Amino acid sequence: MKPEDRYLKFVRWSDEDSAYVGYCPDLFPWGGVCHGATEEATYRKLRILVREEVAQLSRKRQLLPAPNTRAMRDAVLV
Repeated sequence: MKPEDRYLKFVRWSDEDSAYVGYCPDLFPWGGVCHGATEEATYRKLRILVREEVAQLSRKRQLLPAPNTRAMRDAVLV
């Protein structure tokens, strides 16, 4: 597995921005890092940003953040 594949990446619509916004909480905890007109275009941008961040941290010989954010697998209905 590539290092960048360990990190959760997701895209969601933002009414405030009137655009799709891409997130990767473990690498960019401050919030959305890219915008796009479609989910697909935004996810492509996000993948590039994650790949570049991992490469930059590796070049600087810095430790990669632990991938702690996980997608929800099981919903419990109450």
